[in-house]
Amino acid sequence: MLRIIIVLLVILILLLIVEYLWRIKNYHTELTRKFIHITVGSFVAFWPYFLHWDQIDLLALGFLVVIVISRLATIFSSIHSINRRTIGDLLFALVIPVVALITHDRLIFTIAILHLSLADGVAAVVGTRYGKKHRYKVFGQYKSIVGTVAFWLCSLTLITIFMIITNTNDAWLKIIWLPLIATAMENIGVYGTDNILVPVLIAAVLHA
Repeated sequence: MLRIIIVLLVILILLLIVEYLWRIKNYHTELTRKFIHITVGSFVAFWPYFLHWDQIDLLALGFLVVIVISRLATIFSSIHSINRRTIGDLLFALVIPVVALITHDRLIFTIAILHLSLADGVAAVVGTRYGKKHRYKVFGQYKSIVGTVAFWLCSLTLITIFMIITNTNDAWLKIIWLPLIATAMENIGVYGTDNILVPVLIAAVLHA
């Protein structure tokens, strides 16, 4: 129970920090959203190392309820004040128990969720900062070339780390094709659907 309380306090502190940065320091909404996306998501990625799987499911359910309430009441404006349609925040919470259902391998869970938090978050930040001149449209939403490359590099790094740790010599070909497929899924996953498509893909392939 103490660990669950600590987890909730960490998430609450992070949410309050980004709300402060948005309200007081006037940080751009996209930056505050991606800050919470990267920090909370990376924190979630390592939950299996100190929480039981049923605790993870319970926390994810609570996370989803909080996001729905926050959306309806606009409690955390730093996250929800965005000028485009997205259900990414809802899928962010939903994908946690889905990945946990696919695998109870802690490392696979970590790599899958880091694709959601780190790879996707870094791609968005890099794309927003450097990719405005070279963009393309996918299903009506803009993507940047530099952001896509950043996602691929992050995915390549994560999959390589997984292969080195597990020493799965017969699966090294995955380093070539899996980051490419994950990047393609991130591209077609518009309106935030990449938040569930990419981690589920990674978890399913690495668990197979």
